[in-house]
Amino acid sequence: MDAEFTANAAATAAIFGVFGIVWFGWAQEAPPRPWRPWLGVGSVLSLAAAIVGGIVTARTWGEGSSVDERTGPVFGVIVLIEVVLCAAGAIWLRRAGRTPLVPAWIALIVGLHFFPLAPLLKYPALAIWAALVTLVALVGVAVARRFDLAPSAVVGAGAGMALLAGAATALVHALT
Repeated sequence: MDAEFTANAAATAAIFGVFGIVWFGWAQEAPPRPWRPWLGVGSVLSLAAAIVGGIVTARTWGEGSSVDERTGPVFGVIVLIEVVLCAAGAIWLRRAGRTPLVPAWIALIVGLHFFPLAPLLKYPALAIWAALVTLVALVGVAVARRFDLAPSAVVGAGAGMALLAGAATALVHALT
C-alpha cells in the first residue's frame, strides 16, 4: 500500500498537510464552540505535516518519482478536471441557493479524484484516503442536519481529519 518512491509519499504528506489546513479552516466557519481548539490543533498538525513533507520531498526527489513525462500530463488533466468540477458545482450550488452544500460537493470531487491517482502514481493507499474523503462528503450533510450543525463544520472537520491521517501515514512511510 506504500508509494513506490519516498518522494511521492513525502509529497503526499505535504499536499495532504496543506489541504488539511484548508479543510480545518473551512470547518471553523461555524463550528460548535467545543470543536474550535481541536480544529486549531488539526490545523497546526497539518501545517507540521506539510512542512516536514515538503522538506523530505525536496531532499528525495532526485531518487525517483512516479511523476514522469508519461504520468505528469495525465496527473495534470485529472487535477484540471477536479478544479473545473469543484468550481462549476460551487457556482451552481450558490446560484441555486444551496451554498451550505458547497463543502460537501468539493469534498466529493476531491475524494473521487484520488481514485484514478492511486494507480497512476502507483500509490494504492491513495484509494483509502479517496474512500474516506468521499464518505465524509456523502454522509457529512446528513450528520450536520441530524445534529443541527453547519455542513462546513462537519465536512471540514471530517475531510481535515482524513487528510491529516493520510499525511501522517505518508510521512511514516517517507521517513522509514
